[in-house]
Amino acid sequence: MNPTAFKDHFSGPAAAYAAYRPRYPRELALFLAQISPVCSRAWDCGCGSGQLSELLAEFFEQVVATDASARQIAEARPYPRVEYRCAPAEESGLAAHSTDLISVAQAVHWFDLDRFYEEVRRVGKPGSVLALIGYGTMEVEGVQALVHAFYDGILEPFWPAERRQVETGYRLLDFPFTPVPVPSLQMNAAWDLAALMGYIGTWSAVQALEREKGPAPFQAFGRALRGAWGDPDTSRRVSWPLFVRAGRLPPS
Repeated sequence: MNPTAFKDHFSGPAAAYAAYRPRYPRELALFLAQISPVCSRAWDCGCGSGQLSELLAEFFEQVVATDASARQIAEARPYPRVEYRCAPAEESGLAAHSTDLISVAQAVHWFDLDRFYEEVRRVGKPGSVLALIGYGTMEVEGVQALVHAFYDGILEPFWPAERRQVETGYRLLDFPFTPVPVPSLQMNAAWDLAALMGYIGTWSAVQALEREKGPAPFQAFGRALRGAWGDPDTSRRVSWPLFVRAGRLPPS
């Protein structure tokens, strides 16, 4: 598979993605390490610019982080024990039976799932773990009604169909692996207005909206949000519910 053949919603805003996408909690990486048979090698697939890869490196001897977007990989900063590679999820280039954990954060809904699962079975060691990770719609202190109106109203026609899988917590995805229980997890941030607008600007639906209607709708949303925010340097609490579907490969 040619890496350029995937549905690429993220190469364009790659720099903004690296700057504004939220960071996963350390507790997520610790949980993934605890359910892995050993912590020799993790494959962080669809890694973007390394938001989860860096956390995994605290617990794994090596993290191979791959993404089909060369521009996303270019935005990842060098980090100890993390090796970044440009490769599609379905053809990782990793050796057979070489990984203890395969993680996919906020990306599996873009994959050819059947082919990806074939690659998981090829690359994973016996008893290794696959973890599909995502986060739901954010809650923003004090301005939630405005954010939801933009997300569910103006943007509704512009969300790709795959977004449905995120909104249902990946529960509708076929998942032919032995389930592993997952604790309740949440992602939190304290953001000023610029950080929030930067993050929202990375959404695939915003990119589609601007391609069709230009920048005016997003700018109008920004003005309304500024009016409700007050001092733009004031930080507000932002939170996302994290969900994980974790499963174990057969022991042999």
